[in-house]
Amino acid sequence: MYGIKNCDTCRKALKWLEAEGISCQFHDMRGDGLPPEELAQWLDSIDRAILINKRGTTYRQLDEAAKAALNGDDPSAEIIAQPTLLKRPIFAHKGAYLVGFKEPEKETLRKWGA
Repeated sequence: MYGIKNCDTCRKALKWLEAEGISCQFHDMRGDGLPPEELAQWLDSIDRAILINKRGTTYRQLDEAAKAALNGDDPSAEIIAQPTLLKRPIFAHKGAYLVGFKEPEKETLRKWGA
C-alpha cells in the first residue's frame, strides 16, 4: 500500500486491513520517497483522472504551468516533487492497482487477501 502516513484515509485503510487479517507493506510516499519506476507503471496503468487528486489543496495551489505539466506527456517530476498530488491510498497486487478506499476497493482487497 502506498500512501502518506498522516493521511486520514490511509490510516483508516491500514486499520481496516489489519482488522480483516490482510497483510500489507506500507510505503510512505512522502517520507520514503516515490520510486520513479513505480510511478511510471502507475501512469501507464491508471487513468490520470483517477490517479491525480484535483480536489486536494496541493493541486489547487499549483500555478497554471504546473497544472499543465500534470496533463502533459510526463508529469513524473511534478508528482515526485509533490506526492500529495496523488489520490490515496494506492494498492498494488500482482501488477494490478487500486486507487482510493471505498466499498468497491474493499471488496477487491478482500479478494486479493484471500
